[in-house]
Amino acid sequence: MLPQIEDLLVLQDRDRRIAMLADQLEKLPIDEARARTKLEADTAAVDVAKKAILTNEMEIKKVELDVDTRKTSITRLRTQQFETRKNDEYSALGHEIERYGKDVDVLETKELELMEIGDSLRATLKSAEEALAKTKRLVEEDLKSIKERFGNIETELEETRAERKQLAESADPDIVHLYDRLLKTKNGVAVAPVNNGQCGGCHVRLIAATLIKAQSKEIAQCENCARILYIEP
Repeated sequence: MLPQIEDLLVLQDRDRRIAMLADQLEKLPIDEARARTKLEADTAAVDVAKKAILTNEMEIKKVELDVDTRKTSITRLRTQQFETRKNDEYSALGHEIERYGKDVDVLETKELELMEIGDSLRATLKSAEEALAKTKRLVEEDLKSIKERFGNIETELEETRAERKQLAESADPDIVHLYDRLLKTKNGVAVAPVNNGQCGGCHVRLIAATLIKAQSKEIAQCENCARILYIEP
């Protein structure tokens, strides 16, 4: 194999590594955003639980207010009943007191039910907060890992680019120029092996003259895709 081809294969290996690292670096913000979205569902669950508790507490206060209003009415009616001397008025007030008393019983039962619901809602909130705390820890670990990967990839990318620059500067400038031009249009493969008489890049069968040239000490290119060819030892 020609020394120039060997240099190009090393150069192509570094270019592939650079492309892979750059791609990984580009995807890290997506990974970071995906990690942060893990919090959304758990945060929403906590918010829903808190709103449910607030609504429940407001309903309890409303019931308590209704109970107090009716108890006040009962006290007032009893005072009127005590002061009246008319039997029919006394009886009518008694009926009103009884009706308000039944209302109080119903409301107090409802209040107890709402309190039980409140206990259940607080338990739900506790579970939601625990789940959120756990998710936060996992997300923090993910973000820390992503940050470390970002630093490691940047360092390796910088080192590989520096190595690539040295390799390019030490190689034949004409063939490096040809290689660079091909690399832009050949999907990262400017130098391809000959496989069973075919170009390893475009898989088109090569003519005899090209095969002979690839076997000699000359730079051979695929007549179809123009990739630089080499025959593996």
